[in-house]
Amino acid sequence: MMLRTITLGTCVSVQGTYVRSLPGGLIMVRVGETAFVGRPVAAAA
Repeated sequence: MMLRTITLGTCVSVQGTYVRSLPGGLIMVRVGETAFVGRPVAAAA
């Protein structure tokens, strides 16, 4: 199980279990029964 964080719009972030990559650089994560699609947050340096 890999946790990933994505952004939805300009100021909402969601952290959930990675599901799959999508075209255009988007990824899907799952939180409980709900799946969200957004842009991945870059890892901190």
